[in-house]
Amino acid sequence: MEMTPKSYFHRGGDEALLGKTIPEHFIDIAEQYPQQEAVVSIAQNRRLTYRELSVEIYRLAKGLLGSGFQKGDRVGIWSTDNLEWLLLQMATASVGIVLVNINPAYRQRELAYALQCSEVQGLFVIPSFRDSDYLLMLTELMPELKKGGVPFKSEVFPLLRSVVVFDPAGPDKTVRPAAGFTVWSDILRKGETVRDQDIDSAITSLDCDDAINIQYTSGTTGFPKAVVLSHHNILNNAFFSAKAMHFSEQDRLCVPVPFYHCFGMVLANLLCLSVGACIVIPSEHFDAEAVLRSIDREKCTGIHGVPTMFIAELDQANFERYDMSSLRTGIMAGAPCPPSLMVRVMKDMHCSEILIGYGETEASPLTHLTSRDDSLERRTETVGKNLAHQEVKLIELETGATVPLGAIGEICFRGYHLMKGYYGNPQGTQEAIDEYGWLHSGDLGTMDAEGYVKITGRIKEMIIRGGENIYPREIEDVLFAHPKIQQVAVFGIPDEYYGEEVVAWVQLHPGEEMTEKDIREYCHGQITHFKIPKYIRFIDTFPMTVTGKLQKFRMRKLEVEKRQSEQK
Repeated sequence: MEMTPKSYFHRGGDEALLGKTIPEHFIDIAEQYPQQEAVVSIAQNRRLTYRELSVEIYRLAKGLLGSGFQKGDRVGIWSTDNLEWLLLQMATASVGIVLVNINPAYRQRELAYALQCSEVQGLFVIPSFRDSDYLLMLTELMPELKKGGVPFKSEVFPLLRSVVVFDPAGPDKTVRPAAGFTVWSDILRKGETVRDQDIDSAITSLDCDDAINIQYTSGTTGFPKAVVLSHHNILNNAFFSAKAMHFSEQDRLCVPVPFYHCFGMVLANLLCLSVGACIVIPSEHFDAEAVLRSIDREKCTGIHGVPTMFIAELDQANFERYDMSSLRTGIMAGAPCPPSLMVRVMKDMHCSEILIGYGETEASPLTHLTSRDDSLERRTETVGKNLAHQEVKLIELETGATVPLGAIGEICFRGYHLMKGYYGNPQGTQEAIDEYGWLHSGDLGTMDAEGYVKITGRIKEMIIRGGENIYPREIEDVLFAHPKIQQVAVFGIPDEYYGEEVVAWVQLHPGEEMTEKDIREYCHGQITHFKIPKYIRFIDTFPMTVTGKLQKFRMRKLEVEKRQSEQK
């Protein structure tokens, strides 16, 4: 009896998983490459070698212990990308404190939710970001900061005992904004009485399975959850991602993605530090021209980003002024990556080995990555194969059975990279990870005989029109290939007759013009008639997360409201 091959794939690895904690591994790397440049922060005009970075991390770790923080405590950071963010990331890991990443775009209500959900005991914060006055928001949430001493007590956040302000322009010289705030120099001063052996003891007391980080899901489909990750989760994910990229101490990575996100913290910062490479921070928040300038001046060999970032870089008016010839590799991830965009990055940015990555915060985050040795078709139209020491399978939605090769199913993961769970939310954890240890992604895809996966969409994004399943990604890839279209998002809205109808939001390149008729004529002959969008809207900007992910749930809400108002 001939059995039908199933959509399951497991990869071993040429190297064993690292059984170390983050500080143990970093100490080894820093000893190997003491004079190698570890980080360059362009906006702050600061450069540190691995030896210098080690000293700064050690100094801050002492300050945290001297300030009363202990293993297992939760310390949040609400900041844009800067050197201090990296120092806090490594210092908290060194003494077993759980770093809680807070989105710089959060407003007061979202901040309050993050602080309460993770039961944060300390918070590091910059004074402001764009039009967000962080200090004003904090004092409105906690009036005690204006008059209270240090440590202060808050009625709303009873566990929070310390709010540390630092200005990236001069963290050691930050002025105390009010009585209840602590400043960066206070933390460092408290570390002066902490002995070296206290830090050494803290490092040796750690276990690789200890929780070390809480990250909030991006909120593309709704309210974020607090994902708990361990040393073992993120160190191995960073290390094996670096190996898959052929990254080494000779490489320099331009990092325009935000540190608060897994892409920045794990696949950029920790990835570089796991192999002795250099982190180049082009600006405190994404700036396309700053990215190009940094690649040119710092001779970066790698560049990370989400598709919208690469689009902005390629469309810069001054693009031709900058030398991109040093680029070799990088990861494009965080959202569907159109094949035509990949080809442009490879050609125009000279990034011949650019890879497509796929994963999610709950998986530390990377599960799949293409390879420089893959064919052009696989590098542009799939997300590659799962990383070493990971399992993946695709299942039928109704029954949970593993689907045959080539069939569409929900993508599920199992391995070292799965989160410890959602903080304070055991029910949510059980809903995400089943009884057999599989994490259900909510994404739909197909797998071929060699384990390559192609993403077709999200379960919640799948459009069911008149009984036909429509996957937005297929329509988006067709529209994105049009030379006049810069970005596109396809989704469904309710329809009384068909159940759902297809909507396309289209952003054109500057100076270009198209009509709805042009869009539909272009689609004819390329996709089935029922997949052609009924509603087309031309827009200037998309609702996005700060990492550049399109928020279709917000688009859907706006489109439904528009259609309802037209019917009145």
